[in-house]
Amino acid sequence: MQITEISEEIRTKFDGKRWALPAQVYARPLEIYSGLYLSPDKFVKELELSGYRVETDVKTPGGYSRTGNSFRLITRPFTFPGGEEPAKAIQIQFVDNQIGSISSTISSENLPFVRFDPARIGSFHPLIHEDRVILQQDQIPEMLKLALMAVEDKKFYSHHGISISGIARAFIVNIKAGKTVQGGSTLTQQLVKNFFLNRERTLSRKFREVIMALLLEYHYSKEEILTAYINEVFLGQDGRRAIHGFALASQYYFRRDLEDLSIAQIATLVGMVKGPSYYNPLRNPENCLARRNNVLAIMFADDIIDEATYNRATSQPITDVAPLKSGFNRFPAFLELVKRQLTKEYREEDLKTGGLKILTTLDPHVQLIAEEQLSRTVEALTGNESRAEVEGAVIVTGRENGEVQALVGSKNIRVHGFNRALDAHRPIGSLIKPAVYLAGLANGYTLTTPLNDVGISLENDGKNWQPKNYDNVEHGRVAFYRALAKSYNLATVRLGMQIGLEDVVETLNSLGASYTGRIYPSLLLGSLNMSPLEVTQLYQTIASGGFYLPLRSIQSVFDNKGKLLTRYGLKVEQRFPAEQMYLLNHVLQRVMTEGTGDKFVNPQQVTLAGKTGTTNDLRDSWFAGYSGDRLAVVWLGNDDNESIALSGSSGALHVWGRVMNTMHVQPLRVPEPEQIVWRRIDVDTLRPTHIFNRNSTVLPFIEGSLSGNRPDGSSLDRGLEGLENTAREVLDSIDDLMR
Repeated sequence: MQITEISEEIRTKFDGKRWALPAQVYARPLEIYSGLYLSPDKFVKELELSGYRVETDVKTPGGYSRTGNSFRLITRPFTFPGGEEPAKAIQIQFVDNQIGSISSTISSENLPFVRFDPARIGSFHPLIHEDRVILQQDQIPEMLKLALMAVEDKKFYSHHGISISGIARAFIVNIKAGKTVQGGSTLTQQLVKNFFLNRERTLSRKFREVIMALLLEYHYSKEEILTAYINEVFLGQDGRRAIHGFALASQYYFRRDLEDLSIAQIATLVGMVKGPSYYNPLRNPENCLARRNNVLAIMFADDIIDEATYNRATSQPITDVAPLKSGFNRFPAFLELVKRQLTKEYREEDLKTGGLKILTTLDPHVQLIAEEQLSRTVEALTGNESRAEVEGAVIVTGRENGEVQALVGSKNIRVHGFNRALDAHRPIGSLIKPAVYLAGLANGYTLTTPLNDVGISLENDGKNWQPKNYDNVEHGRVAFYRALAKSYNLATVRLGMQIGLEDVVETLNSLGASYTGRIYPSLLLGSLNMSPLEVTQLYQTIASGGFYLPLRSIQSVFDNKGKLLTRYGLKVEQRFPAEQMYLLNHVLQRVMTEGTGDKFVNPQQVTLAGKTGTTNDLRDSWFAGYSGDRLAVVWLGNDDNESIALSGSSGALHVWGRVMNTMHVQPLRVPEPEQIVWRRIDVDTLRPTHIFNRNSTVLPFIEGSLSGNRPDGSSLDRGLEGLENTAREVLDSIDDLMR
């Protein structure tokens, strides 16, 4: 190849996109305020996930100290959609697992609100799993430049890319040693070798390296070359992720930005250039310590540091923090959802090479709870070998905004494999019933409309279908609300057939499903397949009171220079009347107190709503439920579709319950529409009754449904007349007794 061609190759690559920068994915930022329920220990977990470090005397961003329930720390600056959030030095006092106060350690003033920089939870890499944080020339500490040149290339600013004396000196040393013990390459040559060439050791490759080094120096300034080297140099391995550049190495090994490193820490990183594996401070601390002290000795000899600084630096430990957990793929199931949603608007090449910064909705606190409780509960439920293969998935969202706060695709959270939360499409069983009963409410049924829970025979896909109840008992005439709360199959099928299957499917799709298949009666008992994510979308509409909220895993996307590209706002569409949704929500609350969800242990005594789901032969165990602030969906099953011998209430409900209890959720308070009225109803006659009737319950009705005929032909007006007469008689009797 001619010199001109080599020159063109250098300029094309060096002037273009120098590195394939993976997209960096972040969790939601932790936002704290006085009164927030958060224990000190969970706060520490959040800090650790974000790479904060424990320090005795907190002086730089990313450090914190703890004394009992009191914390002192300095947050890191971060760019959010609203602008740059500066670092803040604060003190936090916890009281009874809540934040009692937040104050500035500089001015002592109370702070109403503090937002932390989010934890980096993953990256989208190309096939070569290189990772780096790019620095500009003015971001590189002068001490790093001086130390690097003192150790690797003392004449960097005087040579033209190669050092003849350095090559000669290395040649003589290697001849005497009988092997290669010293290199003669300049920083420019090292950059060429890493950036442009492969690692083969041939004379032709060495000759090409020399030519390219000379041309690189001809076309570019020393500062440009040095900056590129500092961003390119390989400094270790984090699993499959290659750590490139001093900026990322600083974060990985010391949990600090490069500008916050001590002299000793800078020397450690400079020393690792010679052999990132051999001098790794985590794996080979003794080798690393000796090499660091050697670098410090060179810096002292070259008057870069004085004797006091040298003595102080050599006495320091290699590192004062535990190894930082990989940010490469911390939560793989959730990251897969993020990637799928991003590829609708961004090319995959942009995600793997463009250096995008993606702020997501993941709540690390909720994610860790969901992971732990799924794993622990499945293990407790499947103690015998016949259930050893039971798998599961959990999704948690914000009830009012549809933001995915946690997503778990397997009980084995460290195994990156089949993502059941997104890709396990299984029959949903009784989870479909709220759609059937919502269609009934839209057709004029009330919560006291009698339904017949008796046997029925129907043609289903050319075959005779005779559904049965879970308990194999026919319950006869039952109230509309009770049939849903108890999840009676026969009453549900009869209701669905009376309404019409098309109306049920239309309601189902309005809730968020996208069913386009053939319609059979067995659909009424959940014979259709859905993934846990699709079920979550369905119940998101129910939990939000009839408002369709597309599930979101992304808040915003920035380019590699910090410019906001996309901000994902809340999209809301009202699909059902508030009155109908209020009635449905009331019944789903009764599921938890007197229906199939009554096995849930509720130590916090908060109002919750939900629905169990069980499929034929106990193959799938489902539960979907929500509190005032969160919705969670749980699925349990075997990948081979064999029975797990667990129903919705004996399996998934237990996982759901432990997740919700551990999160300390808020009670469900659904706003009551103006057209809702309450009446006391006799449980057996399903007619209005008086307060002294022990066999009664109070139910909500839509005003106007109290007059006129119900689907069973009866009228509540006649019942109300009887109620008024009875009330008068009771009052008269009390009057007589008082006399």
